[in-house]
Amino acid sequence: MDLNDTRAWNRFYAPRTPIEIEPVTGSLSDLLDERVQQFADRDAISFFGQTVTYRQLGDRVSRVANALRERGVTAGDRVALVMPNAPQHVIAFYAVLRLGAVVVEHNPLYTRDELEVQFRDHGAQVVVAWDKVAPTIQSLPAELGIRTVVAVDVTRAMPFGTRIALRLPIAKARDSRAKLTADAPGAVPFAELERARPLDAAHPRPQTTDIACLQYTSGTTGTPKGAIITHQNLWSNARQGAAWMPDFERGSGSIYGLLPMFHSFGVLLSVIYSVETGSRAVLFPTFDPELVSQAAKRFPPTFIPAVPPMFDRLARVAREGKLDLSGVVYAISGAMTLTPAIVQRWEKLAGSMLNEGYGMTETSPVALANPFNEARKIGTIGIPFPSTDIRVVDPEEPTRQVALGETGELIIRGPQVFQGYWNRPEDTAATLLEGGWLRTGDLVTQDEDGFVTVVDRKKELIITGGFNVSPSEVERVVNSVEGVAESAVVGIPRGGGTEVVTAVVIPAAGATFDEDAARQAAREHLVDYKRPTTYLVWEELPKSLIGKVLRRRVRDTLLADRRAVRAVAEED
Repeated sequence: MDLNDTRAWNRFYAPRTPIEIEPVTGSLSDLLDERVQQFADRDAISFFGQTVTYRQLGDRVSRVANALRERGVTAGDRVALVMPNAPQHVIAFYAVLRLGAVVVEHNPLYTRDELEVQFRDHGAQVVVAWDKVAPTIQSLPAELGIRTVVAVDVTRAMPFGTRIALRLPIAKARDSRAKLTADAPGAVPFAELERARPLDAAHPRPQTTDIACLQYTSGTTGTPKGAIITHQNLWSNARQGAAWMPDFERGSGSIYGLLPMFHSFGVLLSVIYSVETGSRAVLFPTFDPELVSQAAKRFPPTFIPAVPPMFDRLARVAREGKLDLSGVVYAISGAMTLTPAIVQRWEKLAGSMLNEGYGMTETSPVALANPFNEARKIGTIGIPFPSTDIRVVDPEEPTRQVALGETGELIIRGPQVFQGYWNRPEDTAATLLEGGWLRTGDLVTQDEDGFVTVVDRKKELIITGGFNVSPSEVERVVNSVEGVAESAVVGIPRGGGTEVVTAVVIPAAGATFDEDAARQAAREHLVDYKRPTTYLVWEELPKSLIGKVLRRRVRDTLLADRRAVRAVAEED
């Protein structure tokens, strides 16, 4: 019998981790209300040391919800949030949900054109935006129908002393303030919403299966699509995370919000999991190890979710004696491969495990992770969460499972799997299979214990000479060459349906790229069709805000540069 049919991998779960989570029967508004009652006087949020208790959070959510209601927001409406991490972000998130409306998260660093594409798709008419971004929102075409822009001054959530310091008539204070806030004429101040009367308790509440969020995919494999995520999806994933980390004590501890909250990973951990566990979310508007060190002096971190480069930088700061990681109970990494070197550096200093997990926007977002015990396998993405089923199937025939150890596409089924793409029935039909199975597009292998290893993104595979080439596999070889900081490997069309393997290399600081050494490493470690034909040296690679290299953008840049494409073709 197939181990995925029996969930035999559950024998590697940490003690007290169940095979199934308790099904969700309420909404995220009910979750918040429960924690307000249970942990009223405990901190829910800390921002530059200024705290908000659960009672205060509940009150401010109620007031902002009523203010939005007075401005015409009703159940089912989309409300756009365009903000960095800040208490107002959390408040606005839950206020929108309380009305039965739908949160649409946006990257506050997006250009006007990028925002316009998404606004045309979701049609939000009310926007809660960072005051520095509000003018950009106001400049969007009138035909989009945006009727209300609420401007958030994040400095108002800081301690009084910090706010005063930012207003000092000195250059450094002016520069700091300019980075954090700006005038937003014509917008409604968020502080005005917080002065509204609380929402009538009898106001209709959202239901379990109502849409909570439209979370846009990064677009690295095509046009960004709005993933439809329900209250049930998000709360289920938070419960799965809590079950995965049973030693995380409810009602205490500090979760560090280093990941941007407009990203699905950040939304889950900083906004929902923190409330599920009654924890304090320590928020950071941007990733800055110095800010982390300062925050840790008052509220030492007990759980840090982040991406590998963040863990590496924090470990280096801790090694210098500027950050104490001894109180960290759990640390989980996602979005990209976690290397053994980073794990070793971290665990020497933290005294607790750093494990890799796996997920995507469409799984709300976490679906697999390494267990927090000696059974973990560094280099894999672990085993499925409670209440989660997986299969490894033939990418061309997804109803057929492949044998253990054979490469295939990962498909997932569980309460965290999304409901489809907004206004995209064809994409939804291509992604969600019969029985609720989600096609991830990731090519993986699964060993006899059930642990899964990612081979590559199916849509980023390079096809050359009739063979498939995994960019990640080639990048690992290129990155092993002395003097290489990082690389991105892509395929450039050559004609005849084949591609040229092309490596874009970023030299390490003070180093010069040695192409001969790279070619020698490729000859030693890669079959001939996988070896890069061309090496190009750049100063930096395009990345998402959580540090993931955007291979598609690298490829598009090369294709736009006709001289580079000609050079590739000529070298081939």
